[in-house]
Amino acid sequence: MPTGSDKDPRQPNSEAPQKPLIAIKTGHQTIDRRISGFSRLVERIKAWPSIAHLLRATERFNDRLGSQFGAAITYFSFLSLIPILMVSFAAVGFVLASNPDLLTELINKIVGSISDPTLASTLKNTVNTAIQQRTTVGLTGLALALYSGISWMGNLREAIRAQSRDVWERNPQDQEKIYFKYTRDFISLSGLVVALIITLTLTSIAGSAQAAIVRALGLEGIEWLRPAMTLIALSISIFANYLLFLWIFWMLPRHKPKKKALLRGTLLAAIGFEVIKFVMTMTLPQVAKSPSGAAFGSVIGLMAFFYFFARLTLFCAAWIATAQYKEDKTLPASEQPAP
Repeated sequence: MPTGSDKDPRQPNSEAPQKPLIAIKTGHQTIDRRISGFSRLVERIKAWPSIAHLLRATERFNDRLGSQFGAAITYFSFLSLIPILMVSFAAVGFVLASNPDLLTELINKIVGSISDPTLASTLKNTVNTAIQQRTTVGLTGLALALYSGISWMGNLREAIRAQSRDVWERNPQDQEKIYFKYTRDFISLSGLVVALIITLTLTSIAGSAQAAIVRALGLEGIEWLRPAMTLIALSISIFANYLLFLWIFWMLPRHKPKKKALLRGTLLAAIGFEVIKFVMTMTLPQVAKSPSGAAFGSVIGLMAFFYFFARLTLFCAAWIATAQYKEDKTLPASEQPAP
């Protein structure tokens, strides 16, 4: 029978005391005892399943360049706005071209609001030129929007897959033909646009119906009803966010996520996205009060919104990928965590 000296030194010794998190010795017995107690407390907190899961997700997010991917997604998101604005201006041009009275009124307001005749004439000619070239601007913007949108979707997909797959390096078998990649990204972009339209429509209809019901019942003057209506509107908005993120986390990863982790991670993303919208709504008006904020606040705010959205999406993807639920039906038996 092997003795204590025959044990493999590489095997962990269950009888040995656990190494403290903070290995500091001051020479003062009372201080050392308190440091050791605090270290054990931190270790116990880190052993909680929810905290351990959060730490695993944070580690994966950082190790797999979540912040860098988030910055790249922000860049492509902001870049995609330019062709979208081109299409929007072209649409306005078609509306003005079909309504001469509205066009004349707009030009008169522009001329009347500018004291310099030369500048007013220049702006008038610019508006007329833009309307005349509305078709060219619209088609060019549409083509650029399609290309930038597909590229944005491809970058978002690769960033989420980097957080979702078991190994950081991409498998050579995952390489796809370029025409298949662009076709798939186009279909995914179309699906995301449809999901976004559905969520926005759902939020808008629910908010309008809520206000109409309150007015129809004559309940505007009831003070206690306002918090309840605010809570209902918040719940509807979170539900719309949930549908959007559910589509993202279900369709974009190469391997389908675990069911329970997917549902919980999507809820985390939906609530976090609502918090981001609330913070941006509260801070942007304050930033716009200063002269510099009025000039650049909207641009900075938009970039911050895209960046926080990207970071939230990638972190929740890492959270879903690092979940360990023993009772999750889609979790293979070989990957079941120890009880």
